[in-house]
Amino acid sequence: MNSYAILFLLCNGAALLLSPRRWAPLPLLAGACYMTLGQGFDLGPFSFTVIRVLVGIGLIRCWIRGEKLSGGFNSMDKVLLVWGVWAIASSMFHKEPGAALIFRFGLVYNVWGIYFLLRIFCQDVEDVIRLSCATALLLVPVALEMVLEHATGRNLFSALGGVPEAPMVREGRIRAQGPFAHAILAGTVGATALPLMIGIWRWRPCLAKVGAAACVVMALACSSSGPILSGLAGLFALWCWKWRDNMRALRWAAVGLYVLLDLVMKAPAYYVIARIDVVGGSTGWHRARLIESALEHLGEWWFAGTDYTRHWMATGVSWSPEHSDITNYYIQMGVWGGLPLMILFIVALWLAFKAGGLAVRSLEGQSPRMAFFVWSLGACLFAHAATAISVSYFDQSFVFLYSALAGAGSVATAIAVQMPAVTEPPEDLESASAVKSQLRSV
Repeated sequence: MNSYAILFLLCNGAALLLSPRRWAPLPLLAGACYMTLGQGFDLGPFSFTVIRVLVGIGLIRCWIRGEKLSGGFNSMDKVLLVWGVWAIASSMFHKEPGAALIFRFGLVYNVWGIYFLLRIFCQDVEDVIRLSCATALLLVPVALEMVLEHATGRNLFSALGGVPEAPMVREGRIRAQGPFAHAILAGTVGATALPLMIGIWRWRPCLAKVGAAACVVMALACSSSGPILSGLAGLFALWCWKWRDNMRALRWAAVGLYVLLDLVMKAPAYYVIARIDVVGGSTGWHRARLIESALEHLGEWWFAGTDYTRHWMATGVSWSPEHSDITNYYIQMGVWGGLPLMILFIVALWLAFKAGGLAVRSLEGQSPRMAFFVWSLGACLFAHAATAISVSYFDQSFVFLYSALAGAGSVATAIAVQMPAVTEPPEDLESASAVKSQLRSV
């Protein structure tokens, strides 16, 4: 760990310990935006990146101050707890249980740490809005560095290690990546945050415009189709706001469209992603083939994952002779811990969407703009869910995925606890008490 990283860690650690609860998420997000995986240290068999150290400091803060989850554990929290338990327990079914256990401890520490710390720090909708405003500010310097990376062909974050000094070039286009381990992940962080910028527009219009510009710049500067499609997915989810009372019909229409594609296409319907190429040089076929291979070899990994996927694809990866490039977060979950781990993660996403929908219904009559912000949070999460089909979050970008999940959990709990009783329910909507009951179940 170099002197800059040590100074950064000392300042952010102090801020995390001493700042008011509403600003406590800021050092965590700053660690994800301005530090690479190249900065950290080893303690025995465990590796501590800057993010992991900040998570540890955050846990110490909560212990010292007695800070806890507002409203207790909800269903999403419990699902993620079970997810972590199975991630650790499934290590005993792998070829080298000791090495697998160490890796799973790190994985669960990352996810639980970010998710539950942000659940503790963000206790109502206003806190989640503040978190989104902080995200807008923090992404601006990253976007500017990625523009400079394009202009100079040099990544300034390379001084921290973990990222190359010269960015990758594909089809003649520089793929800026900033502090992230891959250009696609850098673009994904910006693209998936775009709906949140639109969500805060009515509160902080100037900040929202600057943040939106930063998100668009990051998505374009990485020179990859995936983040652009992620951004479009988030914008599509925002567009669905006008059809929010007909979401059931839209979901069934999506299912019907997939079935129709499966009937008319020679290949499985998911191969449609192989035909999408926005900026040139797309690897959509690899992602579609990976899904097909995972299904073909389901018997090898369905229970507790697998230690060998090299035979799934014609190409491997330079960093492991045992594995193919698993560019799918859902399948990556399956490789780690089988269908149970994958399904638990999907259930957590489903509960987040369900909670968001119920929260929107409960807020519409009281604060339409706050209801729209909750919808934008759901759009951000939808962009992540769509992105996970073609990206595996293997660097600090996971912070932004689980912060969105935590935001959804906090909103659901806050609305369930604080929503006032309504004696006359709005026409064509469930009563406030019914919505409140459903939110508590989530």
